[in-house]
Amino acid sequence: MDINLQLIKEIVIAASKAELHPRFNAVERAYKPDGSVVTEADLVMQETLITHLYSAYPDIELLGEEMTADQQHDLLSSGKSLWCLDPVDGTSNFAAGFPYFTVSLALIEKGEVSLALVYDPIRDECFSAQRGQGAYLNEQRLSTKETGLALTKAIALIDFKRLTPELAVQLVTKIPYASQRSLGSIALELCWIAAGRGHIYLHAKQHLWDYAAAHLILKEAGGYACTLEGKALSVEKLTPCSTVAALDSSLFKQWCDYLNISLDQ
Repeated sequence: MDINLQLIKEIVIAASKAELHPRFNAVERAYKPDGSVVTEADLVMQETLITHLYSAYPDIELLGEEMTADQQHDLLSSGKSLWCLDPVDGTSNFAAGFPYFTVSLALIEKGEVSLALVYDPIRDECFSAQRGQGAYLNEQRLSTKETGLALTKAIALIDFKRLTPELAVQLVTKIPYASQRSLGSIALELCWIAAGRGHIYLHAKQHLWDYAAAHLILKEAGGYACTLEGKALSVEKLTPCSTVAALDSSLFKQWCDYLNISLDQ
């Protein structure tokens, strides 16, 4: 499908300025049944983007995080082209005034992501990719290079909260990297790996809207990712999955070896 990436960027950036900036650190938070945070900004941003994207591309429906599970399932199982949206990835940060959150949007066609956009409103940084055409940060092409780093010298972006107790204890007692951060936005962290702002990544439970766009950006930049089971990430199901990633092949192999992952890609 012929999609105007520049138009999509303009839609997302305009919506972010109109709906997110005024509400940053100025909204009440609520909690979903799974304990995750939701705010008025998530809901308004999703509705705004549905309206503008449908106006530009009326044949493409949108699957958003702030929909019911039944709605999400029906849309994904339809086999039609879909926008996949996380209107605020990093809602807890957004509500607390921590300036690390993003808008994540992917276009899924025939079981694959063909277009991806991750926009950081605080830094005005737009990560984007189209399948087979490379990844970009604003207008600069991203291209990962072999760092030559040993795993012991790497900076790791890791979410400990969702790891098994056994793996979490292992990472603390048998530290394989130089240092670790957890910043609270899955899509933005993966894009930072793609941009070389960190070296390895681990998260045990990501939803489709968390990783769909960022995974394509990382892949098109030359990075690597799989699940803890060594499988490729899929956009054909809603079941949460883990993500192991690195910005170059050597670090990816070292990271997978440490985690005892036998790659099946």
